[in-house]
Amino acid sequence: MRIVVVPCLEDNYAYLVIEGDRAAVVDPGEAAPILAAVAREGVTLTSVWATHHHPDHVGGVPELLRALPDLEIVAHERDRARVPGANKLVGDGDAIALGDVRATAIHNPGHTMGAVSYWIGAADAHPGAVFTGDTLFAAGCGRLFEGTAADMQASLARLTSLPETTEVYFGHEYTEANLKFAAAVEPDSAAVAARIAAARALRAAGRTTTPSTVAAERATNPFVRTADEAVRAAAVARDAGIDRADPSAVLGVIRTWKNSFR
Repeated sequence: MRIVVVPCLEDNYAYLVIEGDRAAVVDPGEAAPILAAVAREGVTLTSVWATHHHPDHVGGVPELLRALPDLEIVAHERDRARVPGANKLVGDGDAIALGDVRATAIHNPGHTMGAVSYWIGAADAHPGAVFTGDTLFAAGCGRLFEGTAADMQASLARLTSLPETTEVYFGHEYTEANLKFAAAVEPDSAAVAARIAAARALRAAGRTTTPSTVAAERATNPFVRTADEAVRAAAVARDAGIDRADPSAVLGVIRTWKNSFR
């Protein structure tokens, strides 16, 4: 299995998952970069794996279907009418096949109620991968457009319970901004400081910051670290009335803070 990063739109990432001469694309926000990548890699595109219904993640699907009308369009069952051309609906735990590759759908409501990630377990020399859309970012999480803080907290807990070496392929290049916020939440974190330096070096070299790893998110992502005392203290400093022992309450406070953070 190979994974190819395909930048789309202003700061979106789509991904080609390649097995032999076949490929699936995760979150084609526009069609042209996908078709170019497929041609460049010399593979046949057979399916779309949509993490959620927002146009910057599925806006390229209609054009892809015009070029390849037999495409399988995978989406969560709650997005039946919201992902263009959805013809394979999945629920939590369902399997999706690409040749010998098997991905498992993980329903992760919060950003949207039909949000789903696709997890491929470790095999051979590959450490495994999870495609998280706008649920789990490098050092961040998506805005709560449809779900609650409790939804997002549970979803992030599930995703970061995957093996720590699992590669995390996220939906947007928000990493430097997310790490700036992480440093505001945990100003004494050496792990956050080191990750900021690494992200800046990658971007200065013209490289992407995707993928992350589950281990990196456990160490530096404040939305994952809501049981950590430093993150709890930062939330209480913003809202003294919250239950600091409730991870979802902590997440709600820091997510609201992040919404207006500059």
